Amino acid sequence: MLAETKSVTAENGLNRRDFLKFAGTGLMVFLCGPRLEAFQYGPSPTSPPTDFNAYLRIGADNRVGLFVGKVELGQGLMTSLPQLLAEELDVDYDAVDIVAGDTDLCPWDIGTFGSQGQRVLGVMVRNGAAEARAVLLQMAAERFAAPGARLQVASGVITDPAQGKRVTFGELVQGKRIERHIANVPLKSAKDFKIMGKSPARRRDAVEKVTGKAKYAADITVPGMVCARILRPPAHGAKLKRVDTSAAEKVPGVRVVKDGDLIAVVHERFDVADKALGLIKADFDPAPAGLDDKTIFDFLLKNAPKPQVMGEKGNLTEGEKLGQVFEQTYYHGYGAHGAIETHSTLVAVENGKATVWSATQMPFRLRDEIAEALGLPPAKVRVIAPYVGGGFGGKNYRQNGVEAARLAKLLGKPVQLVWDRSEDFMYDRYRPAGVVKIRSAMTGDGRIVSWDFKVYAAGDWGSLPFYDFPNQRTVAIPETGLAWRRGTTADGLHPFNVGAWRMPGAVTNAFARESHLDMLASKAGTDPVEFRLRHLTGNQRMQRVLMAAATQFGWQKGQTPSHRGVGVACGGEYKTLGAAMAEVEVNKTTGEVRVKRIVNAVDAGVIVNPEGARQQIEGCTTMALGCALSEEVTFRNGEILVRNFDAYQLPRFSAIPKIEVVLIDNPELAPDGIGEPPIIAVGPAIANAIYDAVGVRLLQLPMTPARVKEALSRA
Repeated sequence: MLAETKSVTAENGLNRRDFLKFAGTGLMVFLCGPRLEAFQYGPSPTSPPTDFNAYLRIGADNRVGLFVGKVELGQGLMTSLPQLLAEELDVDYDAVDIVAGDTDLCPWDIGTFGSQGQRVLGVMVRNGAAEARAVLLQMAAERFAAPGARLQVASGVITDPAQGKRVTFGELVQGKRIERHIANVPLKSAKDFKIMGKSPARRRDAVEKVTGKAKYAADITVPGMVCARILRPPAHGAKLKRVDTSAAEKVPGVRVVKDGDLIAVVHERFDVADKALGLIKADFDPAPAGLDDKTIFDFLLKNAPKPQVMGEKGNLTEGEKLGQVFEQTYYHGYGAHGAIETHSTLVAVENGKATVWSATQMPFRLRDEIAEALGLPPAKVRVIAPYVGGGFGGKNYRQNGVEAARLAKLLGKPVQLVWDRSEDFMYDRYRPAGVVKIRSAMTGDGRIVSWDFKVYAAGDWGSLPFYDFPNQRTVAIPETGLAWRRGTTADGLHPFNVGAWRMPGAVTNAFARESHLDMLASKAGTDPVEFRLRHLTGNQRMQRVLMAAATQFGWQKGQTPSHRGVGVACGGEYKTLGAAMAEVEVNKTTGEVRVKRIVNAVDAGVIVNPEGARQQIEGCTTMALGCALSEEVTFRNGEILVRNFDAYQLPRFSAIPKIEVVLIDNPELAPDGIGEPPIIAVGPAIANAIYDAVGVRLLQLPMTPARVKEALSRA
């Protein structure tokens, strides 16, 4: 290990030697399959351990270790997962330590995305903890020669009241490996929860983050490290013709590295490397002339692969005979992730072993790709994800880490590669632009009898309706067919890479669906909440969420446009449902929209950490505000025209409305995703509120002042 590696990694978890000591004196319960070491040091698996208890350790001091391959990127995983463990194991929350996102210490994990922290990993943690508790109770019963049903357990201590005996979990373990298992151990009922659902549980990362002590990838340093800056083309598709690095090479301490398409300058200091990069003279062949952010929609309609039928029932032709037909097309531009922390990686190779600190949502995938770049087996590469400063799907991709690894191999010394803001925008994997065409039919009494929903290029998430439409069909390109999302127009649909973005597709599809539904409600002369309830008779959960939002908002029935500036929308993904209501004020002269208030009601099953859930919903609401009103990637001929936050406008503090969160208590359902679904309904609620305010419907996101003014002029 490098000289500073041990002290640095101590802030993120245990080093290998300390970990083995800890594991050797703790509990390892195995349901089936190979031991945990196989997941740490063997070939990379393609699925998580089937042994749920591989995540659990109990030390001789009665402290509990929780090891998970997911990372903390602001979603509160370091707080909520220990709550799950402590609840099912019957130990104190403060007795649980967590190590996250370390490929040497944690079992394999596919990555931190898709709201999997609770709905997937949380299931593994709860089941593992419940089984460990059952095994420990069985061991105590044997030790006491007492029936297990008589024993009591609390705070990691098992007691037999009849005999006055007690034993701690740590005393039971006694440094031995325990491999017995018990099948089908039931989980606790919500009525018995003492930790889950109880607020507040203080965020474990809060003090470090607010005091500036938190370490991110760009904060990590090791002896002999150099900082790298890479020569970039001006646009996607531009090709390097000539390059002159002589001026950069004259800067004291600077080294220029050339490896095929990779040209970089390195120095001990980032600012010197950056200055030297500016001295390089390079000529590029321009990118092929072609698309921009205004012509992209026609291109997508003409060139999108044939959509697949995602769901259908009834007969659209027969349905349309029953009512009046309405058609509309909705558009959504490209969106960047805009995480405050840019992509950053430090790669250090010593004695045939690489240690990597990276801002990544996929430590294990990054490990494998860096191993390939370095020519090392994956077992010789350790990736540590310290705190990650925002991801939203943008840090699923590993270009930055692989570039750092290539440079480290070429230079033979540790390399830190921190992208600047321009690079982060240039090489982002944007939320895909998309077009949605809806053809519907409605009877004279306001019943939707036909619903034809076609998605082009945005993906299928959230496209299937949860409303009661007797005749319906949904077609889209499924997210599982990722080839259409990658590369340039030569080998893919979009002119640059696109990818995951906090509910990609679902945000676009909800905007189209809920805007269209609102239009139909207005045509029918019906209150938009009442209109939705009329079409939710088969979905009582969504009815409940919608009514909870309406109650909190103080919704007053009325036909739109009422000129009050209020709007409503529903949305959901996974097993999480939500409804949002918005109040806006529109300046007809400037086209500016001021959102005054948003109510966001969410049913995500059992809520593990209510305060953490509120924070997630508030974050989703704020991000949805930017998506709805200002955030758009503009481009021309492969050149990205937004390279910083002056042009790509995130919501400012002054623009944040009053946000009211309603958590729907639903103990009958297991905890589900809450990091993404609450974003879905907010944008369309704002769109519908704009229509209610000025009588003009916006058909494209984001609803910028220019688009609002244009719509008003057409009206």
